[in-house]
Amino acid sequence: MFGLSELAIILIVVIAVLAAKKLPDLARSAGKSARILKAEARALKEEEQGTAGEQAAPRVIQGETGAPGPAATDAPRSATRPGGEEPPRAQG
Repeated sequence: MFGLSELAIILIVVIAVLAAKKLPDLARSAGKSARILKAEARALKEEEQGTAGEQAAPRVIQGETGAPGPAATDAPRSATRPGGEEPPRAQG
């Protein structure tokens, strides 16, 4: 009857016939993915070579500081406003 290689060839031909419309899109997206992967690998390699002799500067994330927050200060948070003035007191 049919051997394994003949069945594989028939399967490939059937897939090619049924998916002929999508093959160019698949090949195009595979090419884009390969280019992106190559560019990222090249950038990573350059980054490793460039920082091998020197220490990388620490990253600064917006909104975060190394200073202690208001909870670590002696004054309670509601005692003063940012300008240093006292908040209005509730009357009643």
